[in-house]
This record gives sequence, structure tokens and C-alpha cells, in this order.
Amino acid sequence: METTIRKEIEALRHMTLAQLKKKYAEVFGEETRSHHKHFLFRRIAWRIQALAEGGLSERARRRAMEIANDADLRVRAPKTTFQQDFRLSSDNAVKGRVTAVADPRLPAAGGVVERRYKGRDIVVNVREEGFEYEGQLYKSLSAIAREVTGTKWNGFLFFGCAADNRGTNEKR
Repeated sequence: METTIRKEIEALRHMTLAQLKKKYAEVFGEETRSHHKHFLFRRIAWRIQALAEGGLSERARRRAMEIANDADLRVRAPKTTFQQDFRLSSDNAVKGRVTAVADPRLPAAGGVVERRYKGRDIVVNVREEGFEYEGQLYKSLSAIAREVTGTKWNGFLFFGCAADNRGTNEKR
């Protein structure tokens, strides 16, 4: 019996998507919504083996039912929920703005962040709209660190602004 199951599963490998969908309906008794060939192959192969060898033990079935009773069964919202009666209105819009909070690792706007790198002093002025280095405005300290070193760096670590790593990168 093991060889017939193996042959049946091997035959699945050579089926087209349409043939796999037909086989899925035959084995599971319902249509599939999946269009993923490998997924269908695995599900059908599992089902063939489960039918031939008995599937899950009674203990495993009980445990699965316990888990299913605790979980929400629907993974996706029904398609009709938002298509028919959903209308755009001002009640659905965001009414306020999120205020930006300055990063506590950085000095306030107008402050300076400094670092000595390969015998050169790197001085960055902190601005409201970003960071100024050698007359050019950057969005992040990481962009400046990349400009200076030519490699990717975490800007806070490079300039010694990280709360846990102050002063650890002085010798780099």
C-alpha cells in the first residue's frame, strides 16, 4: 500500500494547476481558493497520506479543537464588508496630527554633534529640518556617517550619541 501512495503523490508532481485544483476538490470535497501549485501539492499529498494512514490521533484532534475554540477563525474580513456600504466621510478621517518628539539622544536644534575620525574632526550642526555637515543638509546622522566613512553606519553609534554606547567608538 505504501508504494501506491508514493506513486499517487509522485503523479501529483507532474499535474498542472487546473489538475491539482480538480484533485483537491476530489480529495477534500470542496473547491480551493488557492492558485499556488506547490501549496496545493503539499495539501493534497498530506490528505492522501492522512486518509491512507489514519491522520491525527484522537488526543491531537482534541487539542486542536481546544486551540480552535480559543482562536478567531476568520483570518480575512469578508469581501462584501467594505465594498457595498462603506462611504468616505469626515468621521473616518484622522482629525489630529501627531506631534514629533525630539530624540533624547540628540542635542536640541542649534546644538553640535562632534566626532574625531581618522585624524579629522567631524562637526555636525543640529537643525530643525535635519543635520548640517560642511554646508550640506542631511536627513540623518547615518547619512553623514556614510558620507564620511564610505560605509554604512548607525549615525547614533558613529557619533557616540547612543545611550548605551557613549564613548565606545572613539578609536575607530
